[in-house]
Amino acid sequence: MIKKTISILGSTGSIGVQSLDVAKQAGFSVAALTANSDVKTMEAQIRAFRPQKAALADEAAAKDLRARVADTSTVVLSGKEGVEACAAETDADTVIDAIVGLAGLRPALAAVNAGKDLALANKEALVAGGSLVLKAVEEHGVRLLPVDSEHSAIFQCLQASPPNRALKKLILTASGGPFFGKTRKELKNVTAADALRHPTWEMGAKITIDSASMFNKGLELIEAHFLFGMPAEKIDVVVHRESIIHSLIEFDDNSVLAQLGVSDMRIPIQYALTFPERYPSPVRELDLAQVATLHFYRPDEETFDCLGICREAIGKGGLYPAAVNSANEEVNLLFRQGKIRFTEMGTLIRTAFAVCEDKNDYTLQDVFATDAAVRRAVHAAM
Repeated sequence: MIKKTISILGSTGSIGVQSLDVAKQAGFSVAALTANSDVKTMEAQIRAFRPQKAALADEAAAKDLRARVADTSTVVLSGKEGVEACAAETDADTVIDAIVGLAGLRPALAAVNAGKDLALANKEALVAGGSLVLKAVEEHGVRLLPVDSEHSAIFQCLQASPPNRALKKLILTASGGPFFGKTRKELKNVTAADALRHPTWEMGAKITIDSASMFNKGLELIEAHFLFGMPAEKIDVVVHRESIIHSLIEFDDNSVLAQLGVSDMRIPIQYALTFPERYPSPVRELDLAQVATLHFYRPDEETFDCLGICREAIGKGGLYPAAVNSANEEVNLLFRQGKIRFTEMGTLIRTAFAVCEDKNDYTLQDVFATDAAVRRAVHAAM
């Protein structure tokens, strides 16, 4: 097994916890851990993995944590600056960015600018700051490694590409979420509790709601566009309820390759950390005879309009992907708070197009200015 030192941004969330499980199984060292405000979980992680640094974005929570782990050698930092320091200022060779939302962008850039390989589980960092992240990766000569199961599947399949690449199409699979097959009329009165009942994956609240609206698949479409340099018209989406095939690629000769596995994020996490090698996994084997059948459907983009909104944002380019991402973050929260209907989400997200500046060459400051403007526009449109 290779020796590796990692840092995990968002260590108390679902991906972070599973990343630590992978690290423990593989014998990897952990240099830094960050989270928002979960003091209890972070204390347990610090005592188990003894990182050099830890950070909580919430200042009061960080003060509490600092007192709790005063008997350890871990330095506890606070605020956004503390999170960014954990991303950049340790001896980690790989940083896993599992922070939820746009908050993961600055730490991702901090890691890359510090010369760390970036294992990206945060879609929004690449969606909102695509050209900025890719430029930094190129300038610093580091690796950008996908952790999302769909992008990891494509990445794994691409290892079989011929010298001329010959790539015709990417095919992202979608579970369809808890509302697959429902009409807009049937979805009018669904609640956040209904939307949080995902049929396949155990994820955080924000991403689970995004899955229900299929905005999550839209984010993945934008991320695939940046990761693999493919235009939107060459990226298909197919609903696959069993979540066994995690994504596929099609070559110029119409041969199709797929990556299959059980629904367990530890497979793509481990692959990102051990690439290009493969090692024994804590995940159970896939039993195809037990699965027996696999089903595929075209997504209903009329009912689930968020997918089309994301495809439109790719076509517009520039800051538009960042704009729809920010609109969705605000709309997702409003739905979870019971302030809007599920069927209003797409309409409110679309307000981003009206306030987004048409600017292809943008800066990090432009991204956050767009974020603020879009959030204001969403509330104004309610």
